[in-house]
Amino acid sequence: MAIAITENRVVRGMEAACERPDGTRVPILPYPTPLCDRQGRLIGAVNLLADITERKRAEEQQALLVRELHHRVRNTLATVQAIMGSTARSSETIENFTEAMIGRIGALAKTHVLLAEDGKTLSFADIVRSELDPFEDISETRIRIDGPEVAITSSQLAMALGMAVHELTTNAAKFGALSVCGGRVEVTWTVTVETARRILEFSWVESGGPPVKPPQRQGFGSRLIDFVLPGQIQARSRIDYAPEGIRVQCTLPLPAEPAS
Repeated sequence: MAIAITENRVVRGMEAACERPDGTRVPILPYPTPLCDRQGRLIGAVNLLADITERKRAEEQQALLVRELHHRVRNTLATVQAIMGSTARSSETIENFTEAMIGRIGALAKTHVLLAEDGKTLSFADIVRSELDPFEDISETRIRIDGPEVAITSSQLAMALGMAVHELTTNAAKFGALSVCGGRVEVTWTVTVETARRILEFSWVESGGPPVKPPQRQGFGSRLIDFVLPGQIQARSRIDYAPEGIRVQCTLPLPAEPAS
């Protein structure tokens, strides 16, 4: 107020808080403002208080989004680092390594696009369809996807599931049911609701492809399912190399649905 009167100008004060008669506290910015008469002579000053509640809410929301972005970036970089190391160990040539890395980074990018779509809740069906839809033909019998609506609210869970489905799809396209005409892939799932969580159980079943033989060595896809998913999302999985087609069973916990 002293500065406003001495220098005859509006002064922006420091952020503060005031209390309303009902006891609620409101963030404010004070603006001490000179008052002049009709002849322009300084006769006093008034302290205008601007309510900045909405601005503070917007700042808090922005800070929350920045923290979430940093968290996602750290998780993604850690995932890429793990993928790179595992792919290098399982690749026999630079060409194999390059092809595998491009596909796996593309799978991560695809999941991030799904997560970033405005106004849309990412579902398990979205993740599965994003990988398998390109392999459907005009008969619409190669791919069967069936299960209840399951919202995937965690970015870490979405990326882990996206990578798993990508690896299964890639393997099916190279060596399994999707590598020949007439081959089929069925992905079905159920959800069991418990007190503090939900349990997602899904199966991947291939048929009509070349005869299956157990692999001589463990590749990236099987390591991802056997070791990475249990560590990242507490999944329990089983791979069955049946002669008529690979079968995968996976069970994992989901957060409980928010109370309505």
